[in-house]
Amino acid sequence: MDSQIKNDSSDIALLDIKSASILVVDDEPVNIKLVESVLKGFGYTSISATTDPREVLNICRDNDIDLILLDLNMPYMDGYQVMDQLKKELDKSVPPVLILTAQSSREFKNRAFESGAKDYVTKPFDVKEVLARVQNLLHVEMINKYLKNENRILEEKVQERTREINQTRLEVVRRLGRAAEYRDNETGLHIVRMSKISQLIGIACGLDEYQADLILNASPMHDIGKIGIPDHILLKPGKFEPEEWEIMKTHAQIGANILSGDDSDLLAMAREIALSHHEKWDGSGYPNALSGDAIPLTGRICAVADVFDALTSARPYKKAWAIDDAVKYMNDQSGSHFDPALIGYFNELLPGILKIKTDFSEPEELEGSDLSI
Repeated sequence: MDSQIKNDSSDIALLDIKSASILVVDDEPVNIKLVESVLKGFGYTSISATTDPREVLNICRDNDIDLILLDLNMPYMDGYQVMDQLKKELDKSVPPVLILTAQSSREFKNRAFESGAKDYVTKPFDVKEVLARVQNLLHVEMINKYLKNENRILEEKVQERTREINQTRLEVVRRLGRAAEYRDNETGLHIVRMSKISQLIGIACGLDEYQADLILNASPMHDIGKIGIPDHILLKPGKFEPEEWEIMKTHAQIGANILSGDDSDLLAMAREIALSHHEKWDGSGYPNALSGDAIPLTGRICAVADVFDALTSARPYKKAWAIDDAVKYMNDQSGSHFDPALIGYFNELLPGILKIKTDFSEPEELEGSDLSI
């Protein structure tokens, strides 16, 4: 750690601290001229000044000040009040303060340090001493800024890498979801529609922006467990035999198993949806016969979105239901299959849901085909 700081110090030493921004605060113009003359004579090029301590806060807000040379005894606000105000308003971004004052007693000096001053020089001052203290304070400040900038760059790189990982994870989720749908003679547009409908209902029932975005991206995985169902059952055109239906129902648990083992919010919600979207409000669903509020909200939301879109979408083995018939079915199933509160939101959101259906409709040849139910 010590060697790292030494290396950083060497890097900073190469920088021209003479261009650092210095603010001189003193109610006596002659004192300001003297300090400016000393600093400029030593090569400092960015010096500003004010005789009004009330202006210090705004100057620091509007400019990147590296060091303040501050008097104590001034009208309107003394130096202590200036430092207190800076700490209160700027928090951790307060520039270092070097006190230049005629007050030499220990009481004044202790109070100055308690108020946040980094150094203290009494007037009349020795020019070489002031210049040395200014240089030391600026050197430390430049090192701090250098390290803060390095940390900021590192944080940005970490955030960018995190975004890349999340985007990759999201893309995998989407592609796996589409793989499951295609295997079940679905189209990718079904998962687009049901995910957007789920998000719409989720927002209406109180999900915050982050949770609503999660359900949008997690819901496409709702039937991923169908990957584990044998073709002769999954693709059977007719009614399942009892033993076949029992196997078919295992896709919910299979999906949850596939999505387990990752603690990301996205996959945790995807797992929850896969496991619970076939549960029913009255407890007659599967795989765990949950009822009412024991069913996760995300599962209840996706059940509404999934069933409505499935009913109103044509498939190679069925025609699409008429919208009125599907809406009637959804309402008839309120309190048995579906959460009644969510059906209330469903009815309110129907225009938006139908717009999603239109915006992401199936290819015309599929929608217009004359297929039997």
